[in-house]
Amino acid sequence: MKFGRSLQQSIYEPWREQYINYKKLKALLREDDVVVGAKDSPWTDEDEQRFVDELVNVQLEKINAFQVDTYKTLKERTSQCEAKLEQYVAGKEATSDGGKERDEDEKIEFLNETSKELDSIREEVTRLEKFSRINFTGALKAAKKHDRRRGANYKVRPLLQVRLASLPFNAEDYSPLLYRLSAMYSFVRENLGEDFGKTTSNIEPPTKAGGYTSHKFFVHPENLLEVKTTILRHLPVLVYTPQSMKIAEGSQKDPTITSLYFDDSAFSLYSKKLEKESGVSSLRVRWYGLLKDQPDLVMDKKTLTEGADSREVRFSIKDKYVKSFIKGEYHMEKQILRMSERKGENSEEVKQLRKNVDDIQTFIRQSELEPILRANYTRTAFQIPGEDRVRISLDTNLAFIREDCLDSDRPCRDPEQWHRTDIDDSGEEYPFSRIRKGEVSRFPYALLEIKVREVAKRKHPEWVDDLMSSHLVREAPRFSKFVHGIASLFEDHINAFPFWMSLMETDIRRDPEEAFEEEQEKKAKQAEDEMAVGSFIGSKSRSPFIAAVGSPIKDSPAQKSIGTKSSGVLPGESRSMQALSNGQSDQPESHDSTTTPAPGSRLRSLFPAFSTSKYAQARRARIQQLPPGVTEPTYFLKDVGPVRVEPKVWLANQR
Repeated sequence: MKFGRSLQQSIYEPWREQYINYKKLKALLREDDVVVGAKDSPWTDEDEQRFVDELVNVQLEKINAFQVDTYKTLKERTSQCEAKLEQYVAGKEATSDGGKERDEDEKIEFLNETSKELDSIREEVTRLEKFSRINFTGALKAAKKHDRRRGANYKVRPLLQVRLASLPFNAEDYSPLLYRLSAMYSFVRENLGEDFGKTTSNIEPPTKAGGYTSHKFFVHPENLLEVKTTILRHLPVLVYTPQSMKIAEGSQKDPTITSLYFDDSAFSLYSKKLEKESGVSSLRVRWYGLLKDQPDLVMDKKTLTEGADSREVRFSIKDKYVKSFIKGEYHMEKQILRMSERKGENSEEVKQLRKNVDDIQTFIRQSELEPILRANYTRTAFQIPGEDRVRISLDTNLAFIREDCLDSDRPCRDPEQWHRTDIDDSGEEYPFSRIRKGEVSRFPYALLEIKVREVAKRKHPEWVDDLMSSHLVREAPRFSKFVHGIASLFEDHINAFPFWMSLMETDIRRDPEEAFEEEQEKKAKQAEDEMAVGSFIGSKSRSPFIAAVGSPIKDSPAQKSIGTKSSGVLPGESRSMQALSNGQSDQPESHDSTTTPAPGSRLRSLFPAFSTSKYAQARRARIQQLPPGVTEPTYFLKDVGPVRVEPKVWLANQR
């Protein structure tokens, strides 16, 4: 289906005027009948200026302004619902204290109206996400048409990629808003007495008990070594094989992994996965090393379920059986027979294998699947053996290769084979220089994935949070190798692109100070959302967010130590420590008092601070019995003379 037709079918009528005017852009490129007989006229600088101005300054600005305004309105409507529910909770508390009770019908009517408003907001959020996606795709399609037909002197797509990366409409994270809606849904249903399962008590996304939460990031090649060394301080490198895992030896290479993905000629699985439809499945064959070395292959089907969970069906298969298995001629009889001899004909393992084989073959037959894309990459894995709380993988040298037979005159893969023999028989490896242009796409970054096991009342390790919020990585939520490979190699066959495509031709490196400030803003926003949700559902919200004073890499340590030379106070000393040393009580100051942050506050993280909790204050207030012969000190050692922190000491502590 052509994109123009797909765009018309995707338009939400009340927002029609806010969508990209794709027809006008085509007319400016002289691809439409609007400009009769003008296709052969020369393409001038004025024509170029008109097209670029219309695309970048008119269409993109219109789309972005509408997205920003609509999202702001949705947040305001959400806040209004929260305020109404807070008043409802306050009314219930007043009733319990002897006030007049609300009429039951009035309560039900109020909750039903609130539920309808939540439904309306949820639907608008869904429409807005689709609006952003289709317009993002339209802008890329228009730029591609320009570069193909009018790009002899000027290429618009690189300029567009930079502009798209700077606009929030294609990267807005709707999750915090959805979590707030989820909490309100839970409250409303609970008060209506509906049976909907366990209520949501906080805004965190649902995860299985003891399950993993996955975080994905792009890593620029210049930051790759620093990321590796940061992780190596805490986790060893592991070598994974289908049979075992062990700590890597000095001479051992990271394994190369190949995944062969399936789809149909209409790219149905790609479209469903991009739209994040519940119940969508994907299928791949994966192996380690070179196929000519006859490694064990794994047939793997993954199905997305409600929430962020997934269900996997997999089994091992030899490469000589893959072709007949895909055609439905081989049903893993030999493997089932061997397992039956070891485990017994009626064992659960045999039954499960038969079920998995039938499940995958039915999926291939009904969906008319065939190998369509190859992803090849080198994986470095980090994990403490026997301790799976944190698992990290770093994929480098990532390349995507076409594996399809869509063009019968020039197929990428022999239709009689299940894989590309020109690659596997010769043992070709990255960078696949012998593959024809247009059949291979080399990913410009490394891909970092951090999986943290969610355990109740246990926070992430501090070093993990520091790495995820640092300037060394760029967050890439919902990134998929399958989706990216299809989008980069089959753009003429699809009508939707993932949002992260705009980062492929831009510089993702960030200034450390800017990254620090962005993380502070993100945490403040998250704390604000948590407090808004917890105020009416009665849950214990986290402590209010207190922004860090400054980035630990902002200034030179030598300059700060000189600046505090005369005062005799450590640059990183906390206010509580200073108060104690001056004989003052450790009580919070009044709101009217103003303080100027002490210079050199970047060192504050290197020194212990006193807790201001009631429990900690009570413990400090106790009279401690000193051992015999020990007298209570009357001054701090730091006050004996000026304290100097040499640069080499500061750097050693940082390491």
